[in-house]
Amino acid sequence: NRDAWDAIRLTLITAAIAVPLNPVFGVAAAWSIAKFEFRGKRLLITFIDLPFSVSPVISGLIYVLLFGAQGWFGPWLQEHDIQIIFAVPGIVLATIFVTFPFVARELIPLMEAQGSEEEEAAVVLGASGWQVFWHITLPNIKWGLLYGVILCNARAMGEFGAV
Repeated sequence: NRDAWDAIRLTLITAAIAVPLNPVFGVAAAWSIAKFEFRGKRLLITFIDLPFSVSPVISGLIYVLLFGAQGWFGPWLQEHDIQIIFAVPGIVLATIFVTFPFVARELIPLMEAQGSEEEEAAVVLGASGWQVFWHITLPNIKWGLLYGVILCNARAMGEFGAV
């Protein structure tokens, strides 16, 4: 059946876009929360947990209110002939929203337990920020990151019925 194959293709495309973006946001958010004290930290944690506490119907309504024809960005999007609602970009945005917490929530406790002694030692010994990330932080979080990506992918594929 052509409709079934189109739905499967759309699900795979959506997951192929959303899943690689989530580790970027998830690692950045988890690193910020675990390693730093800053104003807005609790707000960031709240935003990470938001997809778990908000109904998909409400999140869909928010996207319509933002990107729909009468929404905040609707007139500008129509002016530039960009369609988000009822199109692939809207599906990808919705999938990113519902899958966002998985990577961050997997990494936050891991990074908090890891501490910062190894990273501080590397900086004292002359390592750059990127060297510290690639040679110390990433190897220490690789399994948590993998689990988070697997959960994120499972949720993205599970959106098949919602799409």
